Amino acid sequence: MIEQLPKDKKLILFDGVCNLCSASVQYVINHDKNNVFMFAALQSDVGKQVISHFKIDPSKTDSILLYSPEKESLKIKSSAALHIAKSLGFPQSFMFVFIIVPPFIRNRVYDFIAKNRYKWYGTKESCWIPTPELKAKFIGEIIS
Repeated sequence: MIEQLPKDKKLILFDGVCNLCSASVQYVINHDKNNVFMFAALQSDVGKQVISHFKIDPSKTDSILLYSPEKESLKIKSSAALHIAKSLGFPQSFMFVFIIVPPFIRNRVYDFIAKNRYKWYGTKESCWIPTPELKAKFIGEIIS
């Protein structure tokens, strides 16, 4: 399924039941002026396939993932978020300056937010379903 992704796109994998994650995806969609990104829920078949391909323990994966088929690479946690921001253009790309902060520090902040996201922002009973106009940006099935 990941082979369906065009080489000029990047795939953002997100927690489909998390309100913060869904809001973040909608933010990226609204600011993705160069149409760089496609999306899939971590819970989807394509999400599971990427996790398996990169040998990531699914019980420890509550992170946003950024898969680049062109480079066959996967960014996780704060690195994924910063690379996404970089691809959105100015002013969001300015956030990439934080890449100079060592990952163990950036990921501590990231993990703190990730650990509390359900408590602070809540969850949905099912994954967010995009409008018909946005479905082309999503790969794999939509979990409902």
